[in-house]
Amino acid sequence: MFLNKLLSGAVALSVAAAVSYAAPAVRFNVADGNVEEAYNKLVNEKINSIGYVLSDPHERINDGYAEKYGATNLDNLGFMSVTNDEGLRELLIADPRIGGFSPFNLHIYKLKEENKTYVGHIVPETMLDIVGVQDKKTREGFVALFPSLDELVQKEIGGKVGISEYTALPEQPMMEFTISFDRPEAIEDYVDEFQEGFEELFEEKKYIIAGYKNFRETYDDLEQDFDKYDAYFVYSLCHFQFSDGIFNMNAKATKSARPDAGAFAPCSMYMYIEKDTNTMHVGMPKLENWIKVMNIKDPAKVKSILGLDKEIIGMMKSLGAKVK
Repeated sequence: MFLNKLLSGAVALSVAAAVSYAAPAVRFNVADGNVEEAYNKLVNEKINSIGYVLSDPHERINDGYAEKYGATNLDNLGFMSVTNDEGLRELLIADPRIGGFSPFNLHIYKLKEENKTYVGHIVPETMLDIVGVQDKKTREGFVALFPSLDELVQKEIGGKVGISEYTALPEQPMMEFTISFDRPEAIEDYVDEFQEGFEELFEEKKYIIAGYKNFRETYDDLEQDFDKYDAYFVYSLCHFQFSDGIFNMNAKATKSARPDAGAFAPCSMYMYIEKDTNTMHVGMPKLENWIKVMNIKDPAKVKSILGLDKEIIGMMKSLGAKVK
């Protein structure tokens, strides 16, 4: 189980520095007992104080597993999508691929069999490595958004900090597409039409649109420049049956659950159109990253994860997307 692989924050960082093939993966505060109440206050009331915004919260997904699939080994499983909107603006202008983890999940989970709660997120350097951002200034700016969040989590949740490690990413960590279109007089007409078809297709295939973040509208509302893009928005995607097979262990399961991998959920798929162009760019971290970063070995889970990547790529192609 994930707990056995945790290292203290200081030890993990020193090990990562000393061993070239190991890199920090996911950071969790491991608190004694059930800290759900403190976590809810953190994300709903206190996170705004450090510039973060909560969007599209999904609390207690474990209750849905129990209702739909008959049982769960989880006391809590929550996906809280957060962003530091003002801190992200210049970074998204510099490199739009950061949308692959914007929003990202400030994850919570607790097993029934264990009197500990885990609260945390993917390490920002790993997010950047997955989406392919290499520019030093952009990387430093993104990483700098996280210390205040980690300090707040430590203050409100407490517990010991653990950081897991991984040794390699997939050969191609991202699925990336371009979609060419005849540009109408009002770009909103194309965006609306595309979004309608996209949402219909994914919902037909049993995916859940778990969130939607329109950064162009966000910065218009904040009266801040974002004119590089005519459109920039991010969908958060989830597949409930798939997630049950990875995060939950119910009466039908024969292998252990991996709720820690929920740090990657829901998946963020960014879409943007640069100013005065007729091409939409689309990108999403492959779910294969879950296998590599979370060290998932169970053959059934590996097959399910790779199958979803293949299906999503096929669905995007059916919408006219070309793989980059």
